[in-house]
Amino acid sequence: VQLQASGGGLVQAGGSLRLSCAASGRTFSSYAMGWYRQAPGKERELLAGTNWSGGRTYYADSVKGRFTISRDNAKNTAFLQMNSLKPEDTAVYYCAASTYGTGLGIRPGISPDYWGQGTQVTVSS
Repeated sequence: VQLQASGGGLVQAGGSLRLSCAASGRTFSSYAMGWYRQAPGKERELLAGTNWSGGRTYYADSVKGRFTISRDNAKNTAFLQMNSLKPEDTAVYYCAASTYGTGLGIRPGISPDYWGQGTQVTVSS
């Protein structure tokens, strides 16, 4: 599967952005999906994950209550709604797909099989 992330940009603190991850192929519902980010000088971190249906989700403590992961299998697209953005949310955001964990969803310990190219999110103070 090929993944194309979009929706990043520059936003003021407290603002919102919605990231999209468009997937190629006809088996999108076969994959668990996740969103990661990597800030300069830091390791890539898992923010949110979901299972094949979107019915199970995982959130890192740093984004819980502010970010929401969802997916539309009919449109082969996953989303990350980001609210109450903070300057420390500034990073390159990546979507990822995994053939493992389709039941419970992407969560810590699962290494995705496929990655999108990343989209920059910059939050100004």
